[in-house]
Amino acid sequence: MILLIESLRLHWADRQGYYVGGNMFVHYDPQNKRRSRGPDFFLVLDVEERERKSWVVWQEGMRFPDLIIELLPDSTREVDKGEKKMLYERVFRTQEYYLYDPFSQDFLGYHLQGTRYQEMQPDAEQRLYSVVTGLYVGVREGWLRWLTTASMVVPTPREWAEQERQRAEQAIQRAEQAEQLLDAYRHRFGNLEESV
Repeated sequence: MILLIESLRLHWADRQGYYVGGNMFVHYDPQNKRRSRGPDFFLVLDVEERERKSWVVWQEGMRFPDLIIELLPDSTREVDKGEKKMLYERVFRTQEYYLYDPFSQDFLGYHLQGTRYQEMQPDAEQRLYSVVTGLYVGVREGWLRWLTTASMVVPTPREWAEQERQRAEQAIQRAEQAEQLLDAYRHRFGNLEESV
């Protein structure tokens, strides 16, 4: 959940007007303010960016999540595939709903077509395309990850920092190699230049 939140925030560092959260309550019924659900991950587009303790749809202009991801432990599997799916489809009208079991690696996605969810079909690389984010979603090395259209894993801030550190080390190594080649050239051909 945190991996999905952090990597999307980093990828969208220049983007504004969205809220991404997880493991927090979404209060959805103004007539019964206690009615809520707690998606593992959710994204709402075109909203004010600010911190929230919970998502209260009637305080957000009746904005429901545009995308929801649920992780499937055995204890909530049937609720996530049944009751929650129906709620997200019929009440929330959430455009995209994904289910991922981190143990079995089962991964499903649904896209709202009219009034009903249609199961999404993975491509040849076992990715599902998210129209909401413009990214793919897929399992890589046992983790559910955002993927670019070029199949690159969208990094978390920690992964990005490590990639930048490696790039810096490689640049230093290339500079040192260039310096060594220049020294070798000077040593080998330096006398020729002086005699010319």
